[in-house]
Amino acid sequence: MKENPDKKNDWGVYLKDYAPYLGLGLQLAVTVAAMAFLGIWLDGKFNSSPWLTIVFSFLGVFAALYNFIKQVIKSGK
Repeated sequence: MKENPDKKNDWGVYLKDYAPYLGLGLQLAVTVAAMAFLGIWLDGKFNSSPWLTIVFSFLGVFAALYNFIKQVIKSGK
């Protein structure tokens, strides 16, 4: 029995529609983690624990969410 050739096209359409969203979660997590590690490193350098870790973690969350929302709005157009 032959496979319906339209199924391959459907998969391509779905992949094309959702491809911009596939990396957003990873990008969000990496941004937050990188900023948190930067804060930890700076706390070690300046002996200001935990203040720079907290500040940079919040900056990472806000930056990641801003970028996430911007990308979702951009890809929705």
